[in-house]
Amino acid sequence: MGSLSISKGGGDKPHAVCVPFPAQGHINPMFKLAKLLHFRGFHITFVHTEFNRNRLQSSHGPHYLDGLPSFNFEAIPDGLPPSDTVDSTQDIPSLCFSTDRSCIGPFRELLQKLNDTNSTGAPPVSCIVSDGSMLFTLDAAEELGVPEVLLWTASACGLLGYAQYRNLVERGLTPFKDPDYSKNGNLETVIDWIPAMEGITLKYMPSFVRTTNPDDIMLNFIPTVIDRFHRASAVLFNTFSALEQSVLSALPTHFPPLYPIGPLPLLLNQLPDDEIKSLGSNLWKEDPACLEWLDSKQPNSPQTVLWVVRPDLVTGDAAILPAYFRGDGRQGDSGAMVRPGEGAKPPGLGVLTHSWVEFHGMEIDSEVKRGEVEKQVRELMEGDKGKELRRRAMKWKRLAEEATATPTGSSYLNLEDLINNVLLSTPKKNSSN
Repeated sequence: MGSLSISKGGGDKPHAVCVPFPAQGHINPMFKLAKLLHFRGFHITFVHTEFNRNRLQSSHGPHYLDGLPSFNFEAIPDGLPPSDTVDSTQDIPSLCFSTDRSCIGPFRELLQKLNDTNSTGAPPVSCIVSDGSMLFTLDAAEELGVPEVLLWTASACGLLGYAQYRNLVERGLTPFKDPDYSKNGNLETVIDWIPAMEGITLKYMPSFVRTTNPDDIMLNFIPTVIDRFHRASAVLFNTFSALEQSVLSALPTHFPPLYPIGPLPLLLNQLPDDEIKSLGSNLWKEDPACLEWLDSKQPNSPQTVLWVVRPDLVTGDAAILPAYFRGDGRQGDSGAMVRPGEGAKPPGLGVLTHSWVEFHGMEIDSEVKRGEVEKQVRELMEGDKGKELRRRAMKWKRLAEEATATPTGSSYLNLEDLINNVLLSTPKKNSSN
């Protein structure tokens, strides 16, 4: 592949190829960023895996990914064996391992196709925006001679925690030697060398450290990811400076420039409504009727609950909620999925999201009784602790709105700086590995 010249004037549009990690929580922020770049004049190619392309078409119809003239969709194989189940989340460790080793060839072929501008009618690729876990794209960006930026979709403190994995292994703190590490006090070990996270214990480190297997995929994969970050032109975060400034300052010095540009939904909400903004990224079939029901409720309505059970997290009869869970007398429904971010808008209820551990997170070390759950929910919704939490949440909401405000917010200015000085910059040649 030859190098490209970046057009900053009246010639070709800049062309960003966006490559999310193929899981819902990674696709959503990348899709929002792609829309923001499109609004600022970029031609967008959004790259799904073939598995997720099939999921989207199964959930929303065969023409869902037809795209628009300047916002196109492509797909590459993920390298995993074919699956009999279309509407389910793939095994994440296997997906990390497979994409890292199998996707570079198909991705190179895709870039060659995209740069055949006589056939595509689109401008040549001028930059790559990839998920912080899809680092095979770095090789292609270097070969093509275009900037690549990484979008880290979790928190900055999460990345700082992942950056300690190699050190944790070298100090013998993981993998654990005792299978009962969750009960024998090992997780209470204090980690005292991490700036901005002084006094943190193993219990609160990103949970892939919780293994006894020295060959654990994620324990070994994550350090290789961190080692390659320096090859990117920049790292983007879906956070804002006021929230995580001390952590951002403590990230490894070999990292490229850091750009906190979030919360992305608040930036996106400022764009005018158009056909691009209305595009969705939900892998599951959506049921907007449930939001109409929520909108009919008064603010702070008591006992108003929308319970959404992800279809791939339960099996058998457990997937169907009992009829008494439906106040309107209909059969309980576990599949009332809504577009990500939409469910938080109705004012008539409290929103409990990501309420159970799936794949990674904090482990529950004992059976939770219904009475304890009720007590905690009532305290959150009605008690003094809940009032204090809401007060603090409103403070952070205000700061997030200030960060994304046009034209002076820190995240808004960071995004403008990223576009003008990185994505539209003269490509750098980088042969480091």
